[in-house]
Parts: sequence; C-alpha cells; structure tokens
Amino acid sequence: MISRVNLDAIFHAANNDGPGQRLTSSLKLTKLRDVCRHIRSKNAGPFWVTVDLFFDGPDNFVRYSMSESLSPEVFESLFGTRAAQVKRIPVASLNAVKISYPRPQPQGWMGERDMHQGQSFVRLLDIDLI
Repeated sequence: MISRVNLDAIFHAANNDGPGQRLTSSLKLTKLRDVCRHIRSKNAGPFWVTVDLFFDGPDNFVRYSMSESLSPEVFESLFGTRAAQVKRIPVASLNAVKISYPRPQPQGWMGERDMHQGQSFVRLLDIDLI
C-alpha cells in the first residue's frame, strides 16, 4: 500500500519541485467529479445523448453550472458533436444541469461501443472547472 508520504514524494518528483514544497490551494483546480454528487449520461433517443450533472449543493451549482469548462466547444472536442447544437439546461430546484448533444452517429451504427451512452460521462469527470 502506498502511504500519503510516498504519494507526496511521487507527486513532487513528477512536478520537479523539492520535498517540503507544496502547491498552494489557489493553484489547485476543481474537478467536475469534486463538485457533483452524481453524474450520468444516457440516450435521449437514437440521435441525442443527455448528460445530467447533479451538483452537491446550491453554492457549487451557482458557481459552476454555467462554467466555460462545460461549454458547447468542450462537448464538441470531447464527443465529436457540433457545438452549435449543444443544449445546456440549468435546473436550479435540483441543483442540476442537463446537457444534451446530438450523437455523431445514430444509435446502433456498426461501430457502436456504448449503445445506451451510459459510459460517455466518464470523459467529463476530470474536467478542470473555472
């Protein structure tokens, strides 16, 4: 098992900073996975995919729901869709954002690897929020 001390040593070696030097909290970016209690993706018919982001409270919802890190251009680069067609719908009463985008290929095409798009949300987990 790797201890916290060993993880710190590995981290500092990888970042070329000496022992005892730590990154300040102001440099640490927040990941989407850190501010959402639940993230899911699913079919929205044979031509669309919907991603639901359930933030862990109203503060994070207000702060990140309209973040540029979740812009249509990000979805275009991650999922190969057209940015102009990405729809972002904030639902304040649930501290959630629903983002829908057209699939680059219809459901069930020959190269399909995730028929129901239940795993496509994984690409979003490590997005740095600004």
